[in-house]
Amino acid sequence: MNNKKKAILVVSFGTSYENALKNSIEATENAIREAFPAYEVRRAFTSNMIIRKLKNRDNYHVDTVHEALNKLHEEGYEEVYVQPLHIIFGEEYDKIKIAVNSIKELNYFEVLELSTPLLYKNEDYINAFEALKKDIADYGVEEGIVLMAHGTAHQANACYFQLQTVAQNKGAGNVHIATVEGYPTIEEIIPLLKSKNYKKLNLIPFMLVCGDHATNDMASEEEDSWKSILEGQGFEVNCVLKGIGESKNFQQLYVNLLRNAITEAASENK
Repeated sequence: MNNKKKAILVVSFGTSYENALKNSIEATENAIREAFPAYEVRRAFTSNMIIRKLKNRDNYHVDTVHEALNKLHEEGYEEVYVQPLHIIFGEEYDKIKIAVNSIKELNYFEVLELSTPLLYKNEDYINAFEALKKDIADYGVEEGIVLMAHGTAHQANACYFQLQTVAQNKGAGNVHIATVEGYPTIEEIIPLLKSKNYKKLNLIPFMLVCGDHATNDMASEEEDSWKSILEGQGFEVNCVLKGIGESKNFQQLYVNLLRNAITEAASENK
């Protein structure tokens, strides 16, 4: 019988929105907990700003990846898997990789494996689209679906284009991706949206949580919000204030990624 102490570290960017923490991050952690009952499941954030804010505002401490792994070592865990809840392999994923590799060099654990973000291998894009398709099934095909992605200057911004291509190839030509901090911006896809003659646009966060970007940049009444910009262009707009972490379909994708990582590690360590 294998009596090794085993743990899973679930890592997200983090959020200071209490509802988003509960409905997206905690919900996904709980889905992982349920799928892997033999493992202790812990939490870490990659955003030092969020960690500081929660500490100062709520006196609530969340570990960094480095802190969490050190604690697991001190508590005698021998087998640890790190599952990011990040969507792309961008700057935040790089931070996790650096932290995990620095701990690996110390030989703290018999097994320390880093799993992948949501969009990494080619099949991940198909799986993500299928999950999305289930989540948007209630919207009419004559309505546009605009996904708000975070976006980045990192080369991983190209992930959104691959997902967009998968959506088109699968017949979902009404699904469009724009970014807050990358390419394309919402303004840059307006000509395309107009050419489609949509009756209505549904704005949906393609982010783990419904936090600051979704609440303010997407759905607020501010003149520079996506909602205001699109309404100013004559569109009827519906804002969906849910992160993908609230979707059981996307929660299952993270569970599957982790299961694959554990299976691969087991075959490598035989």
